[in-house]
Amino acid sequence: MISDIIIQLVGHYGYLIFFLAFCLGPFGIPVPNEITILTGGILSNNGALNPWIVYMAIFAGLFTAITFAYFAGRIFGEKCKSKLQNSRHFQKAETLFKQHGDIAMCLGLFIPIVRYILPVFTGFSGISYKKFALISYPSALAWTAAFFTIGKFFGSHILNLLALFDLKSAAVGLMIAVGAFIITKLLRLKASSRSFLHELFNK
Repeated sequence: MISDIIIQLVGHYGYLIFFLAFCLGPFGIPVPNEITILTGGILSNNGALNPWIVYMAIFAGLFTAITFAYFAGRIFGEKCKSKLQNSRHFQKAETLFKQHGDIAMCLGLFIPIVRYILPVFTGFSGISYKKFALISYPSALAWTAAFFTIGKFFGSHILNLLALFDLKSAAVGLMIAVGAFIITKLLRLKASSRSFLHELFNK
């Protein structure tokens, strides 16, 4: 099972492995972030690890990665673009950025690998660090918190289900399921807000 790899690494490196997994991204351990964070939630839920330390290690790792990627794009600009432009993940990030602008900085964090490439593109696009930080960091907090919470309470069931599929299908399926859940909640919240405002101004 995929989570067994992470459990073995935790045994050797402790909490540091969660920081490294998210800091190094696709260059780190050969396990998707989604599976890593679910496993962290499971180990926290059964008392094997401190949930606060695990989560802070995960968030700190992702925070470090996207910040470094932003400044790499800001400093090296065209060099980064020339090296990454043939990558399908880079092309996906570029398309997302062109179609959705600022929203892409938020949406990109929910897409595997793209979450590490999009900040590079954001950097050499000339967007200020302040704007990048105001959009990307809260999004990173929301994404990691959502997945960690799901992992803590439902992780073992999800991993057992994902074990029936190959690695890529599992990651994509999980991403779609969580995305659908979040979108549904947002739509319901939006509908409730409109209903409240309608009643308020029509009294």
